[in-house]
Amino acid sequence: MPASFIRSATALALAIATVAPLSAQSTQADQLIDAAMKDSAAYNRIAELVDTFGPRPVGSTSLESAIDWVVAQMKRDGLENVHTEPVMVPHWVRGKESATLLAPYHGPLHILGLGRSVGTPARGITAQVLVVHDFADLHAHAAQAKGKIVLFDYPFDTSKPPFKAYEEAVIYRYAGADSAAKYGGLSALVRSVASFSLSTPHTGGMGYGDTTAHAHHVPTAALSVEDADMLSRIQARGQPIRVTLRMEAHMLPDAKSRNVIAEVRGSEHPDEIIVLGGHIDSWDVGQGAMDDGGGSVAAWEALRLIKQLGLKPKRTIRVVLWVNEEMGGRGGDAYRDAHKAELPKTKFALESDNGVFTPRGIRLTGPDSLLPVVKQLIAPLARLGVTEAIMGEPEADVTPLAESGVPALALDIDGSRYFWYHHSDADMMNSLDPRQVAMCVATMGVVVLGAADR
Repeated sequence: MPASFIRSATALALAIATVAPLSAQSTQADQLIDAAMKDSAAYNRIAELVDTFGPRPVGSTSLESAIDWVVAQMKRDGLENVHTEPVMVPHWVRGKESATLLAPYHGPLHILGLGRSVGTPARGITAQVLVVHDFADLHAHAAQAKGKIVLFDYPFDTSKPPFKAYEEAVIYRYAGADSAAKYGGLSALVRSVASFSLSTPHTGGMGYGDTTAHAHHVPTAALSVEDADMLSRIQARGQPIRVTLRMEAHMLPDAKSRNVIAEVRGSEHPDEIIVLGGHIDSWDVGQGAMDDGGGSVAAWEALRLIKQLGLKPKRTIRVVLWVNEEMGGRGGDAYRDAHKAELPKTKFALESDNGVFTPRGIRLTGPDSLLPVVKQLIAPLARLGVTEAIMGEPEADVTPLAESGVPALALDIDGSRYFWYHHSDADMMNSLDPRQVAMCVATMGVVVLGAADR
């Protein structure tokens, strides 16, 4: 365990003995909760963001225009030290794409190309489809894969907790292309990683192995759950499946982008920092309202309310809106590298990236000894039903900080609907509920304010 992690953890654990009176903490927390819950300000700001700029993929003018707007609004809110910090980001372009079933009947299939995928030749790829369940099934049918389009039909296990089921299924999205190419497949299709579908394919990042020559990269796309089920049924009956896949996907040179920073400076220990935030980039489908416009604005709104209410945290509270979470996490790495000198005095980092649905509590990545601290931080939130303090993994953008020894927190969200919308055209503003968004604002605000005042 890094020495800096131990120092930070020990300092926070010892601080329990010198906390401000609980009555004073509760008074400020109640003010913040009341302010967050009184109206739909956060919901309305998310709507303005996504309705004005739409999806915000890295490398796009829509993302950069959204960042300019955020910076202007943060300055108008009176937040301090508002600025951006440079990040070079990958630039993948989807282009036009389609998949057409040719046999046993002629009709369209519902696809979304996966991020970083190469495209097909201009004429497309026309081939028979081999449906496999998982990597072992592909290996067992290796002789049949050559010259085929390989479909990985690995279902999202709805009997398991949603994020656990996602972890198990997403590996096929990420590694399916290389696995198909290994056995001579011409391209790969992957059953959308989704817990519910209305013929809405779900995109996401994929990767090519370092040892795979570019010439052997094969195009890959997500197929809707309904279409994956259909092709599996057709194969089970012994009927041949023939498909034409066309994709214009390609990579451009890395592009310039920016992380967004804003603060309320600490009144007593301004050099000690509490970080909170979300990622401002999104996929190029839907609006990116849930993932992660909502988390970004909720963190921003929590800081705005602290400023508006005239609360004076003892430590600096810093909002970071990271870029490039969806295409590899370069924003998180860039923030860590730019702020290395501050990491020993960064008390923890909180990110919201699981949708702004009903919060149940806070998830901690760090020493078990900090769990009692987290329980005290969330105590004022019991009136909203936010009571859980659990151990778990960090969110993507704060992972570099957690690996550097900074305790990381995340909202523990009711994720039952998250994978209905995730990375799909359904990630629109109407996936969110104003009261649930406000609860997330209140939770983030109370936690960071309480931590800043310890």
